[in-house]
Amino acid sequence: MNDAIKSRSFISQMAGLVKLMRPKQWVKNGFVLAPMVFAGAFLNADAIYHAILAMLLFCVASSATYIINDLHDIEQDRCHPKKSKTRPLAAGIVSVPVAIILLVLLYALLILGWFIAPKVVLVIAAYLVLNIAYTFVLKHQPVIEIFTIAIGFVLRVYAGAMALNVPVSSWMFITTMCLALYLAAIKRRQELGQNGINSRKVLEHYSVQLVDRYAEMSATGAIVFYSMFVMSAKPALIITIPFVLFGLFRYWYVVDALDGGESPTDVLLADWQLLLTVLLWVAVCCWALWPVQG
Repeated sequence: MNDAIKSRSFISQMAGLVKLMRPKQWVKNGFVLAPMVFAGAFLNADAIYHAILAMLLFCVASSATYIINDLHDIEQDRCHPKKSKTRPLAAGIVSVPVAIILLVLLYALLILGWFIAPKVVLVIAAYLVLNIAYTFVLKHQPVIEIFTIAIGFVLRVYAGAMALNVPVSSWMFITTMCLALYLAAIKRRQELGQNGINSRKVLEHYSVQLVDRYAEMSATGAIVFYSMFVMSAKPALIITIPFVLFGLFRYWYVVDALDGGESPTDVLLADWQLLLTVLLWVAVCCWALWPVQG
């Protein structure tokens, strides 16, 4: 009986450690692969290796930031009706010392990554510093906290470019920034609508109407800048613009009609139309940029 109890406890602890790293959120690190796609290097084995390595290193880094955030917010999360059950530290599934050991191991992996991809890890270091600042200070600053989240996505794209030693169009940077601002604004909108100002302290500075305007401005910027990027740098991708438009429309539909959007990752994985749109967009991008053998 004791062995069975110990076995269940060990399994629960391991599941809690995995959940603490939030692997579902690793979908966001797909942005690291964008430069490989737009550079038309997706058939180059060496480029694929370096791009995937950069993405995996970012997965490690993002998990480390989630652990720091959960350690910092543990008392607040214990008072939250949802997070007290879903966050492993707040729920008592994982102890603080074990979480710290896992954090050290993740940092050790990043240090090892320095010897393989120093340029990528340098970008990741900037990402880590930014997120530590976010956890302790910036997430309480209205507007700044939304831009901090968006900069994190820009750094992902930049890391992907560093992994391949390819330049990144300024249009791609600003498009990524606008898209991330849109997703962050929608997330704040849904937090306000569903839980009021109880989800996080910074929400007391926002209103649904204000973040709606932020989202509208950012979505407009994303499609305008993406279109300008395509027409100026990658004319073959004009065919992908309708997919981007539909994706934005569909996401807003899920937010407004189906009351989703608090977690962009959950929306993407749960809505088959949105997921299919993203997959088709990637497929059409690869088809349009398929290297011509000459």
